[in-house]
Amino acid sequence: MTIIVSFVVFTVVVSYWWLWNHRITEKPWLVEGMPETRAPAPQSYQSSRTGMVVFLAVVTSLFSLFVSAYFMRMQLDDWSQLAEPILLWINTGMLILGSVAIQWASYCSVKGELISTRYALLATGLFTGGFICGQLWVWQELVSNGFYIRSGPAVAFFYVITGLHMLHLLGGLWVWCRTTLKLWLNADLLEVTPSIQLCRTYWHYLLLVWVALFGLLLST
Repeated sequence: MTIIVSFVVFTVVVSYWWLWNHRITEKPWLVEGMPETRAPAPQSYQSSRTGMVVFLAVVTSLFSLFVSAYFMRMQLDDWSQLAEPILLWINTGMLILGSVAIQWASYCSVKGELISTRYALLATGLFTGGFICGQLWVWQELVSNGFYIRSGPAVAFFYVITGLHMLHLLGGLWVWCRTTLKLWLNADLLEVTPSIQLCRTYWHYLLLVWVALFGLLLST
């Protein structure tokens, strides 16, 4: 397990370094001092999309390694399955609503509906924050029932997998926060639209990842 985690960390660090070195994770519509245009250059947006695709490929590899380790570890005799808290179903619903909200924000931004876009983005943050708080509540519930990270491999994997997913959501919320704040400070909607579209892709992706992880936790 230690070797797998070390390999995962090394892979992620190298991938982030490569993305930064090639500057394909830059988001020019979030940078001050841009020329007076109503939308970012297509080439810049394509570079950002390329960066997103590469990043999601890295994240997919990361979660795949943990899922593979999960399946290998559960074959051993000391594996004791953890009963999944019912609150996870409510949290899943919150994440689905967050994904619906960011989809609505993307639609409204393309249509040029500023007010609707603002409130759709706020709803995205509200539902996503609710999901994260719900996951932390699940952790607290497990701890109060005596299930610590050292209580067994199944419990440890639960904390690691759900924690890793939450970390990626928190990273998305950082971009969401910058985008939402920029929009509420009367930025041009067309300048913010590409960022909203990338957030939409990221939210949908993390929803699919969570559904897969949740199904894994329930089926084993």
